[in-house]
Amino acid sequence: MSKLFLQHTAFAALVALSLLIGTASVSAQTPVSPDPIINAFRQYKDVPAGNVPFVVPTVVEMSFDGDSLESGDFAVYDNVIGQFEPSLFVQTVLPTVFSAVSNTGDTPALVDNDSDSYATFDVPGDRSVRTTIHLRAPSPITASTLAISLDDHVAFPLTVSIQTGTNGVVIAERALEGTVVRFPQTRSQDWVIEFTHIQPLRIAELRIVEDKIQKATHSLRFLAKPKHSYRIYFNADRSVDIPLGEAGNLADNRGVRKISAGKAEQNPSFTPADSDTDGVPDTRDNCVSISNAGQEDIDENGLGDICQDFDRDRVSNFDDNCKNDPNANQADADGDGIGDVCDPEESRLTESYPWIPWIGIAVAALVILALFTLTVRHQKLGDSTSEGGV
Repeated sequence: MSKLFLQHTAFAALVALSLLIGTASVSAQTPVSPDPIINAFRQYKDVPAGNVPFVVPTVVEMSFDGDSLESGDFAVYDNVIGQFEPSLFVQTVLPTVFSAVSNTGDTPALVDNDSDSYATFDVPGDRSVRTTIHLRAPSPITASTLAISLDDHVAFPLTVSIQTGTNGVVIAERALEGTVVRFPQTRSQDWVIEFTHIQPLRIAELRIVEDKIQKATHSLRFLAKPKHSYRIYFNADRSVDIPLGEAGNLADNRGVRKISAGKAEQNPSFTPADSDTDGVPDTRDNCVSISNAGQEDIDENGLGDICQDFDRDRVSNFDDNCKNDPNANQADADGDGIGDVCDPEESRLTESYPWIPWIGIAVAALVILALFTLTVRHQKLGDSTSEGGV
């Protein structure tokens, strides 16, 4: 092996090693794209660098009083270093603690002030059901708003009804269009909420919002670095996994500095949750789990045809190879994707071997051609005989 070859080999190895190290360095320094996280939030507030006039990292607190908060989930993005920072949502006054009982049993998850837990209300078959939830406060309260927090990837119920539990007077009844339901101001200790739904319903929180309550403060804390600007995202329509580093003790009140932020803005990057990627947001999708961009609903029952089981053979239309005739075993002898009980083609042989009809057509064509040839020859022979006779 020549000395020149060894030199070239060593040089190539050094170049490859340098490129590998450089690539690894760039990967380590390049922040992960925040888009999948940012897209989940409806609103944001900006904190310019001028609002962080500190010389050392400091725990700051910014107010969210006056903002309509649908959850306690936030994403604090450091614009300078391009990464998310840990945060802590702080409430000075907690809402009234209710008890919750439904027609399916106790449902403490509805009133535990924890958006990560939820109560599930299933739908047997594909017929709409009524789910009734009884909320009880320790004492009568005055309210005019019902706040509903759904779990991820859940469609709105079809309708909602609100009535006082004491006398059964209905104070609101309508199609559900959002997570907040307004009704005439009412005072009661017991409240009965009834939902009509045709898809499984998962509710994280159900809250009667008091009108007359000690003013609460809502704020967010995070560790701010000097001369860094931040964007605070809030009101997500689904849970997101935010990559975070180690958090300091944000609950310690000592040395916390209050700062201001810009007004709440609508997030132009917000993309409603669409778990089946059919272009229809989950909350308004008549079949959340299966893609159906056309939202076909031939019987107009609120549930997409593709999610139903028309023939009640316990196989959904999406998977059923014979949607209108019961065939739980899904037998399909010829393997053409059409169940035997509704397959109009009687010849299993021709379906299994689709080239057979073409052979028949070819044979028929040859026969026709042969007959045509014989006819022409016979005509010529007749003409020759006539001429010879003359």
